[in-house]
Amino acid sequence: MGQRTPLYDLHVALGAKLVDFGGWDMPLHYGSQVEEHHQVRRDCGVFDVSHMTIVDIDGAQAESYLSRLLVGDVARLSAPGKALYSIMLNAHGGVVDDLILYRLEQGYRLVTNASTREKVLIWLDVQSEGYAVTLTPRPELAILAIQGPEAREKVADVVSPERAELIRSLKPFQAMPEGQWFIARTGYTGEDGLEIILPADEVVSFMNELVGAGIGPVGLGARDTLRLEAGLNLYGHEMDEHVSPLASNLDWTIAWAPEGRDFIGRKALEEERNAGPRSRLVGLVLEERGVLRAHQVVRIAGCGEGEITSGSYAPTLGKSIALARVPVETGDRAEVEIRGKWLPVRVVKPCFVRFGKTLI
Repeated sequence: MGQRTPLYDLHVALGAKLVDFGGWDMPLHYGSQVEEHHQVRRDCGVFDVSHMTIVDIDGAQAESYLSRLLVGDVARLSAPGKALYSIMLNAHGGVVDDLILYRLEQGYRLVTNASTREKVLIWLDVQSEGYAVTLTPRPELAILAIQGPEAREKVADVVSPERAELIRSLKPFQAMPEGQWFIARTGYTGEDGLEIILPADEVVSFMNELVGAGIGPVGLGARDTLRLEAGLNLYGHEMDEHVSPLASNLDWTIAWAPEGRDFIGRKALEEERNAGPRSRLVGLVLEERGVLRAHQVVRIAGCGEGEITSGSYAPTLGKSIALARVPVETGDRAEVEIRGKWLPVRVVKPCFVRFGKTLI
């Protein structure tokens, strides 16, 4: 038996197929993964993401600490409500974890991945040595992600007038508190939506309200196909402690200026940047019947070989797609080995669907 979020019993009651995910018993789907995927693209759905790690950071040197810890420019969070997607690196430039950092009225809030919880908490603690900061994990909080083009309006219809007003006023990548709730216009599906952090003892009743209002529950299966269609990286697949952001299309997250900011891993990244890329992360579209999967070999004529990092059937497109790390010289055609056969794939920019629109 794995760890369970406060919504475990409700997942069971809703008929979820439960699987192990990073040591947590989580819903894979509630009947049809494909239908849940379409539900989010066309309307909206609600995900339980309470397994993710929340840490509040405060203290006189919180900004300095985070500026050393993250590749992003923490100074950009100049006012409460601002949010930043960023990355923590090790000294070799590998990714310890990716995360969202929020500026609070006092201090900051980190939300990191579930599968990295133990090592991240240790990393945060070790790196805080010498800084006047306080690190406070928040296991008493839960998180719901309500995603899709109708998400904000449908949630606004079931919450208090004050929360509804806040939801309608939020800009993308903005987050604000309302009472004991923390409401962010962020997500991981390539659609508009919300991520709401709230007390764990309130999350079951709120989830019931959402489902009662026609916002269907969605499992981890559709969450993965949605993020893959949007070309969003998954920790442990497109990046890990041995893969840098420069090899994962995440160079845009790195704030190189000011030059004197010595964030962890900077020297290794600079050396990698100066040496030039040895590979690149691309999108693949299968031209024939079959399913692309992680670790399948990609063969590029005259260039060599690469490997799929994530692959799946894409419900919005009706075909199989993948993210793959391939040689820099790769053109627009390649082959993938599936069950001993080499099948043709098209090489595209690694974003297939965004805000419901097909981009390939």
